[in-house]
Amino acid sequence: MEIEPFSLPLSRPLSTASGTIEEREGFLVRLEYGGVTGVGEATPLPGWTESYGACHEALARAPDLAREEDWGVVLSETSEPAARHALALALADARAKVDNQPLYRYLGNERLVRRVPVNATIGDMDREDTVEMARAAVEEGFDCIKVKVGARSVDADVARLRAVREAVGDGVALRADANGAWDREQAERALHELADLDLAYVEQPLPADDVAGHSGLRENGVPIALDESLASRQVADVLAAEAADYLVLKPMALGGPDRARQAARSARQAGVTPVVSTTVDAVVARTAAVHVAAAIQEVPACGLATAEWLAEDLGPDPAPVADGECEVPQAKGLGVREVG
Repeated sequence: MEIEPFSLPLSRPLSTASGTIEEREGFLVRLEYGGVTGVGEATPLPGWTESYGACHEALARAPDLAREEDWGVVLSETSEPAARHALALALADARAKVDNQPLYRYLGNERLVRRVPVNATIGDMDREDTVEMARAAVEEGFDCIKVKVGARSVDADVARLRAVREAVGDGVALRADANGAWDREQAERALHELADLDLAYVEQPLPADDVAGHSGLRENGVPIALDESLASRQVADVLAAEAADYLVLKPMALGGPDRARQAARSARQAGVTPVVSTTVDAVVARTAAVHVAAAIQEVPACGLATAEWLAEDLGPDPAPVADGECEVPQAKGLGVREVG
């Protein structure tokens, strides 16, 4: 097994719960399985996964454990999500190549899927700029827009969303993402004010640990999506609490494409809709997330249009975004070439 560190500058600073970052650091993993080479990516993100150092340690001990046991044991005993993601992805890539099928079919979808829908994301900005960005996204072919809220007052964010709805019309799906910024009183007021805008959902209105509060918010009639809550809570626990109408699944944070696919199955069985997103990953993990989305039948627009966050990447992008859709690679395995 080969472990290759990388560092990629971002096109703009990324704010996280643990501070602002200006580059994405991680590891490319290559391993041999069944006579072919699989490639995986571990790109830790503060607040979502283990640290960079802990990720490297987990990857470094994996080859010895595999020689003593097998890769199944390695996956079961690797608790660090980003490290496990790299190992699980590399194995899945190799196995899909051996099976002569693209990764999304290896993950369980027997149908041909050429594209998956994606949403445009608009960050925190004033009302006029928010509307301008929304109009530009629609002109580019997006029919689903997510607007970041929570950094301003509830009234200001409600006004921004109303202006966007008026500008883009009823034919565009509109989402709001608060990133856990509201308390229960603010969230209740916001949902009441937004009830007539036909929002697809409000994402993470309350802090990540307030699962019970999210369950109560669902009574307001506006669908609730959970994202950050899945960084510290098991998917099964969130589903059991009936805290969400949608789950935003990040394969890197969940520990691999296999776990993300299983989480999607569990969500659907519970009547909850899965959405796939990334942790602003490089091309290997980002493409894997596209395959996870393609493995989910009738998946709604996903948060996969994140390549623009990177000023540089590890290789050519086999899953470009155009007209609000992301192309799904049809080559054997992951479909990523010339990385490193």
